[in-house]
Amino acid sequence: MTGEVSPAGRGELRASHADRDAVVEQLQIAAGDGRLTAEELDQRLEIALSARTYQELAELTTDLPVAAGGPAAAPVPVQARELVTIKVTSGNTVRDGAWVVPQRMDCGVTSGNIRLDFTQAVLSDRVLRIDADVRSGNMTLITRPGIVVDADDVTIGSGNIKVRTPWAPGTPEVLRIQVSGRVRSGNITARPPRRSFWEWLRRAPRPYGASLAR
Repeated sequence: MTGEVSPAGRGELRASHADRDAVVEQLQIAAGDGRLTAEELDQRLEIALSARTYQELAELTTDLPVAAGGPAAAPVPVQARELVTIKVTSGNTVRDGAWVVPQRMDCGVTSGNIRLDFTQAVLSDRVLRIDADVRSGNMTLITRPGIVVDADDVTIGSGNIKVRTPWAPGTPEVLRIQVSGRVRSGNITARPPRRSFWEWLRRAPRPYGASLAR
């Protein structure tokens, strides 16, 4: 075979890791440009990471523009390349909704709270590195399926680190958050979103849930 053939033209030929990574990058850039919602990005990433053929990959990008040179050559959005710094001396700082996750974050908490909610966030890369300095206060990471938090490199003083990963085995990894730094007398917590009262009530074991619903 000579020349470069697009994924759509290779049909049922087997795709490589590099092919999957290129499509993942194209999807992430499209989401960063506002072409895909966070939910659509999650759905397509899950398919891309498990795709076996070029045809499966091509179907994920038929409605997206392709930069010259292929998906891997497309530039990462500026906001995704930058180091984002968050410093809280008191009060609260929140990132939620469809915010673009950068590749690196420098988070410092003297006394207060930082909450990073990834449930609807747009992922610009497969890895987010957070350098944390939590003196007194809290830093909370709210995750969604496929997001893995690694806080093994954090030095702990009198504070606490708690990481909850309730996702089922085999859930495709869409983002790895690598946390380093130190916790003095504060806390770092990584957890899924809390259920609302009514959602908890619907899932409560019978007859307790049934008796409350009457």
